[in-house]
Amino acid sequence: MAAPFVDTARITVRAGNGGNGAVAFHREKYVAAGGPDGGDGGRGGNVVLVVDDNMSTLMDFRYKRKYTAPNGVDGSSCKKSGKDGQDLVIRVPRGTIVRDAESGEVIHDMSDSKPFVLARGGRGGWGNQHFATPTRQVPRFAKAGTSGQTMDVKLELKLLADVGLVGFPNVGKSTLLSVVSKAQPKIANYHFTTLFPNLGVVYVDEGVSFVMADIPGIIEGASEGAGLGYDFLRHIDRCRLLVHLVDVSGSEGRDPIADFDAINEELKNYSPELASRKMIVAANKTDILYNPQLLADFKAHVEELGYPCFEISAAAHLGVKELVNAIAAELAALPPVKVFEPEYVPKPPKIDTSGDVTIEVEDGVWYVEGDWIQRLLISTNFKDVESRNWFDLQLRNSGLFDRMEAMGIQDGDVVSMYEIQFEYAR
Repeated sequence: MAAPFVDTARITVRAGNGGNGAVAFHREKYVAAGGPDGGDGGRGGNVVLVVDDNMSTLMDFRYKRKYTAPNGVDGSSCKKSGKDGQDLVIRVPRGTIVRDAESGEVIHDMSDSKPFVLARGGRGGWGNQHFATPTRQVPRFAKAGTSGQTMDVKLELKLLADVGLVGFPNVGKSTLLSVVSKAQPKIANYHFTTLFPNLGVVYVDEGVSFVMADIPGIIEGASEGAGLGYDFLRHIDRCRLLVHLVDVSGSEGRDPIADFDAINEELKNYSPELASRKMIVAANKTDILYNPQLLADFKAHVEELGYPCFEISAAAHLGVKELVNAIAAELAALPPVKVFEPEYVPKPPKIDTSGDVTIEVEDGVWYVEGDWIQRLLISTNFKDVESRNWFDLQLRNSGLFDRMEAMGIQDGDVVSMYEIQFEYAR
């Protein structure tokens, strides 16, 4: 039995925590006052997404929902740094959209082959070797590693195809795909034979090819959840060109014009932008046409709306070559496959600033430490102006600046918060 097609999944990822710094002192015969030599903790492992072209669904995420990267190893004596945590690599199909689970905003589009760091590991803590000063020669403390990032994300597969085949069930989409490519979708004379999207590469000429997707049949009400179509309409979001297949034979007693208009209405209800996508119409099953007037009326209706219409029979291979050539010519003038731009902006976390903070002044440097200070540093991107302003606001609102000014800090004094140093300015 074939595995079910899974194209959405929700997972939780957690990067590794940084290792703790070590408190140690050098002890060696004939070496007096060896001094502190505690090593630094290792960096926590990142969670990294990579594209695997051998994957075609998100089935791997159906049962495993939590992914945790290894922590960094603690530092040790002799100034030995702990080993960095190994990155956790998660493989996804090409075309997977990574969204924030809460807001639905796009974090990244896995359309190229570049690895993407989804969650960063925590920094390793400094060993006591870093805290020796002329006035504090025997520091008996080190710093803990910082926590790795944790994220809840939704994975959503949107196939990377140039052309999407749309239409009612049993109009011949799978047959056409099997004729023009080497794809072997299931083909049978009943509705909903296709239960999941199929891809095929269509070779037109030397150096000219395109990817075609056969989307499960759409029915009226699909945009509201009826049938199978709604679940898979997302897979034509990227398609540069739509090929709308319609059964014009009348063999099932259906009206081709009504079918054509109904599918277009469902596309419009799902996405007005998708409904305005470039479209070619293929009047299929002309080899078993019993009433030529059906085809004539349909073609007149379609062309009146401005769509090119091709008479074909996928099963009998009639008119297929002309259709493929027209598709290739149309694609040559269209922009490349859509890539979704990131929308997600990390929300500043809520930092509880009510905890204790220690302030020490040594050799003109103000050392500021505290648990919430450390959490604040982890949450700040110092390369971003807005993030730096938010960091400054948190410190000011906590009353820390007032306390330091009461202790005599001056503009230009150096403030050290763990391994990061700032120049104080009112």
